[in-house]
Amino acid sequence: MASVGFLYPGHSAEDDYPRLEALLGGAVRLPLVHTDIGEDAHRVDALLEMGSAGRLAAGVDELKERGAEAVVWACTSASFVFGWEGAHEQVRELSATAGLPASSTSFAFAHAVQALGARRVAIAATYPDDVAERFHAFLKSAGAEVVSTRGSGIITAAEVGTWGATEVLALARAGDHPDAEVVLLPDTALHTAEHLPALEAELRKPVLTANQVTAWEGLRLLDRTISCPALGTLFSRTAHS
Repeated sequence: MASVGFLYPGHSAEDDYPRLEALLGGAVRLPLVHTDIGEDAHRVDALLEMGSAGRLAAGVDELKERGAEAVVWACTSASFVFGWEGAHEQVRELSATAGLPASSTSFAFAHAVQALGARRVAIAATYPDDVAERFHAFLKSAGAEVVSTRGSGIITAAEVGTWGATEVLALARAGDHPDAEVVLLPDTALHTAEHLPALEAELRKPVLTANQVTAWEGLRLLDRTISCPALGTLFSRTAHS
């Protein structure tokens, strides 16, 4: 059975991954290893340390022992915070360390937007505004037009992990924009795997969330396509190439 491994910082919404695996019908294994989060803060200096090569490398051997054929750094903020070129270097180092194809959640968002054929996006972020703006800049480098960026000022992943459906839907509504073709919720600390149908029904457009696109990116690395409407438009009408 195909297996994609995830390096996940700390403990917030890691239970989305077994949920994703179940929704995908057991067609792929999604093993997860926790990385040392260091300081839990959506702050640039803390995020740069959280995404450092040493912290990521520490979990690679366990993922390989568990059969991972590709590895994804399951963190948005501690990948895009390095900038477009820095995030590429982060992934190149991870791939070299693991000896496997590698990516990160930030690139997962960029690739998912492209796969949907969308260009204009809105960002509905849990982060403080300065961190959200760095994601805006990253997406712009990927060729997307960001029509709206909304931050929520939440500092810790621990707090984000306590949010339920009501808060997630409110975040998406607040961050939507009439000109946006797709709305992005970029935080793997946010539980979203079970909320995608409700999110898309509420906004009447595709919604991309961090753990959803991270799983999709892992499948893309393996050149695998699995149709799963319960995981939103991304898993309903895209094909990996």
